[in-house]
Amino acid sequence: MRVVSEDRSHTPITVQDLRRLARIARSERDDFFARHPEWSILYRKRMLCSALYGDAATHFLNGVTGLEEFFVVTFYSQQPDAPFPVHHRSRHDFGKSKFGRHRALPETYQGRRVQLQGRAIDARPDEDPLAALQRYLAAAATPTAREVASGSVVMLEPETFLGVQAWPTLMLVPGA
Repeated sequence: MRVVSEDRSHTPITVQDLRRLARIARSERDDFFARHPEWSILYRKRMLCSALYGDAATHFLNGVTGLEEFFVVTFYSQQPDAPFPVHHRSRHDFGKSKFGRHRALPETYQGRRVQLQGRAIDARPDEDPLAALQRYLAAAATPTAREVASGSVVMLEPETFLGVQAWPTLMLVPGA
């Protein structure tokens, strides 16, 4: 096991850690939809995927970058009748783990912070989630798309895509 500093952990992220992040994302979604039944009606069945991005995703892929916290975003198929609330963000505690605790976090945190957000993208509910996410990131049409695409992205959900590198990727351009 690698050294864990109080600020940046260089401990390897495993598939089991990705599963834990997926459970945290799922729990946050369930809580959000329970508190906001109006959004549940519109978006609960339109979830495409969730993904880890930023330094933690890069660290999962290369094992050397290290991480300060985890950033997770859940993507939904855009509901034509109502855009997803873009300001919906939440923070959770990864809990006691091999990654240690960042010293700048409030005392209530036992481990690393997990920052979660949700975004709706232009995709059909039954579309391949990886292809939809890659198209969204490649278009870079929104501040969130540019932020997420500025680093690595690793899929968390659906389970069949767990650990798949979604971004950066080699995308073939038709006619090139």
